[in-house]
Amino acid sequence: MTTAEFPDEVITRSLVRYVELPGLAGPIALITLENGRDHTRPSTFGPAGLSSLDSALDEIGAHSPTVAAIAVTGKPFIFAVGADLSGVAMIARLEQAREIAELGQRVFRRLHDSSIPTFAFVNGAALGGGLELALHCHYRTLSASAAALAFPECFLGILPAWGGAWLLPNLLGADTAVKVIIENALANNKMLRAGEAAALGLADILLEPADFLERSLEWAASVVRGETTVDRPTVDRGQAWDEAIVRGKAAADGKLHQAAPAPYLALNLIAAAKTDDLDTAYAAQADALANLLMSDELRAGLYAFDLVQKRANKPVGAPDAKLARPVGKVGIVGAGLMASQLALLFVRRLQVPVVLTDVDQERVDRGVGYVHGEIDKLAAKGRLNADGAARLKAAVTGSLSKDVFADADFVIEAVFEDLKVKQQVFAEVEAVVSPECVLATNTSSLSIADMAAGLAHPERVVGFHFFNPVAILPLLEVVRAQRTDDATLATALAVGKELKKSCVLVKDAPAFVVNRLLTRLIGEVITAVDGGTPFAEADAALAPLGLPMTPFVLLALVGPAVAYHVNETLHEAFGDRFPLSANFARLVEAGKPGIYAWDAQGRPYVDPEVAALFSVGSTPSSPDEVRTRALAALAEEIRLMLDEGVVAEAADIDLCLLLGSGWPFHLGGITPYLDRIGMSERVTGRRFHEPGVASVRR
Repeated sequence: MTTAEFPDEVITRSLVRYVELPGLAGPIALITLENGRDHTRPSTFGPAGLSSLDSALDEIGAHSPTVAAIAVTGKPFIFAVGADLSGVAMIARLEQAREIAELGQRVFRRLHDSSIPTFAFVNGAALGGGLELALHCHYRTLSASAAALAFPECFLGILPAWGGAWLLPNLLGADTAVKVIIENALANNKMLRAGEAAALGLADILLEPADFLERSLEWAASVVRGETTVDRPTVDRGQAWDEAIVRGKAAADGKLHQAAPAPYLALNLIAAAKTDDLDTAYAAQADALANLLMSDELRAGLYAFDLVQKRANKPVGAPDAKLARPVGKVGIVGAGLMASQLALLFVRRLQVPVVLTDVDQERVDRGVGYVHGEIDKLAAKGRLNADGAARLKAAVTGSLSKDVFADADFVIEAVFEDLKVKQQVFAEVEAVVSPECVLATNTSSLSIADMAAGLAHPERVVGFHFFNPVAILPLLEVVRAQRTDDATLATALAVGKELKKSCVLVKDAPAFVVNRLLTRLIGEVITAVDGGTPFAEADAALAPLGLPMTPFVLLALVGPAVAYHVNETLHEAFGDRFPLSANFARLVEAGKPGIYAWDAQGRPYVDPEVAALFSVGSTPSSPDEVRTRALAALAEEIRLMLDEGVVAEAADIDLCLLLGSGWPFHLGGITPYLDRIGMSERVTGRRFHEPGVASVRR
């Protein structure tokens, strides 16, 4: 692929300067990777960027006198974050895809094969191809402030194909390669911090950031002069290598159930690196990457990544952010587990006083105690210093009286999911708060408008629906009722952003987005069991999608009582699309925590007492039939939600499922997947997206 074929590339240029240091026969040629943008646009490599690095190496090779060493570093805070994936949609042929792989390999290999010592001065983030560039160098220094080192490729649906799948295992062994390339990538794209990376051996020396470049140059000179030697660990090429591959496959199966090819192809490359030479590895990596670049899974993964990185930061339909009012104190009605999690989040992110209320002192004390205890845990882990922990604990208090909300700017209720209870709570809070105070509800399914109906100022009520566990799941459904005004909505969105949540603006409709769709999905699985399908077969029917957990494991996480209550709300609103299963009701009445019990090894099995509760029919369904009905139900429900204006576009549905329920990136969310398998048109008569969105245009 040429630059002309990739006209929108933000070109990372390789700028060369020559640094004279004592005791060297020639200068150190220092290449700085610079794309001309601020730190919010990290340096990446497209065809022109790779050509710039190639030209820089040509210039260095022609320099007289001969240089003593070559070093590569990045602009402030950034080393390089890999290939410029924005051009993937323009790749239309397998040959083009292979050219991209081979170009990166050829240019980077010049550093690996250089007769002159080569160094990577990793001054900041090094992801994907950026980390591969560093691994091609003979030596690596690392700034202690570097916060992100990783191979995220398998998370997106590709693999390290510019040499990384061979270089890393041959440097540090298959165990580390599997951890970094497979396990971390599939653990929601986990990044290594500088200390972790150095401990693994990714760097030869860890240096402080204040004078990182100067110290790196001095260290490199000492290596060239022979004053410093670098010892590398001996790589175990025996049974440990094979055991690491087995472990990696188990990790991939646990996350994806073989539904996405990239991690398995990467594991094959790591396994082959045990005996392959670099030429053989390059060829295999180029073939693997080319095939993945022409796959729907990659296009879907990039679509999902774009949603999470861009759309999530700018909620569609949001009012002018200038309308947001400052929040200097937060009130929380309730002191149970959810309310306590909210209190911890608010005090950590907003750094303002947070006060909880409840109906008795024991509950209040328990809630405040939970928050204080979690702060102490953070301090024990070194994530807070003693002064910071003390300030946060002092900011979280409790009371039996809602009078403490008089000077609050934002009050959120997290009480029992009952409309009358919530209406009473809001009436009591409105009586004491200022006219500008925002009243938010964490309801999972109830009408915001109905909650606000009896208030003097219903325009200041907004839905603020978090997902459990609050500290982990990034989605926040911000719900605008019919009378919610722009200032309230802008304030809610600003608070959500300060909480570091990804906000999606949704309409005040029963169960909003995620709970509505998951309830429809689980409903189809329970209906199959009611008809006589064995529990395990019905629950495993969706395994080919690679979902993060099965429907019945999700049911246990949510809690049957909560799930059934949402089901009741949706049944009341939409009728038989959300049937009320008598078996499900008996499960809740019995107080069971779910369908499954777990053995000593943490493996689920059907609880015999639950099986005894269920009265089932004699018309079982095959797993394929269960899956087809479930996907058809989702296609129908999503089309109805879009027609109702629950969200602005199908992309918002995808974003909600990606961030609120861990929907796999390789599917691209739910709507592109339904398009690709033809379910959208079969059920609704039309696609959710134009052809080529989250898929290869054919």
